[in-house]
Amino acid sequence: MSEDPSRAAGPSRAADPSGVGQGPRPGPGQGDTPWQRGDGPAGRAPAPDPDSLWVTGGVLFAGVLMLCQGVVAALEGIAALADGDVYGDVGEYVYRISLTGWGWIHLVLGVCVAVTGAGLLKGARWARVTGIVFASLNLFAHFLFLPYAPLWSVVVIALDIFVIWALAAYRDPGWAPGDALRRP
Repeated sequence: MSEDPSRAAGPSRAADPSGVGQGPRPGPGQGDTPWQRGDGPAGRAPAPDPDSLWVTGGVLFAGVLMLCQGVVAALEGIAALADGDVYGDVGEYVYRISLTGWGWIHLVLGVCVAVTGAGLLKGARWARVTGIVFASLNLFAHFLFLPYAPLWSVVVIALDIFVIWALAAYRDPGWAPGDALRRP
């Protein structure tokens, strides 16, 4: 009987380019710890560049999104307040709130989100943290509003996640990690 080549020991095992059926192979540069890179120890992650176009452009885009989302949410609220036939009856729902209640929630939250978006576009410092808070509230409100407008709620949730990321990733050029803990 001939021996199975995939079980054979020696150089033919290492010559298999697919690597299927092979366990971990010791080699040069591999450390004892599983998180060490094969080409040497991992260094510190690079600090985010506050002047990066991705970061500054993301904040600008987040401001535009918040302004637009706020206006649309306010219009959603007005539509729910004015005419109960815009949104259908969802029947039994754990987080059931009357359409009048949803109308007020969307109207007030929409105005707050739009004002914060305008503040972001003007470069107001208060708008970043406030934007994260209102984008989070908007995300939760649309999660609870899913049965009434499922597709639109999913789109708004995705946009809110981007807004939160963009506002959290941005750092003022003069900002240092310990600045919030230092007193003037």
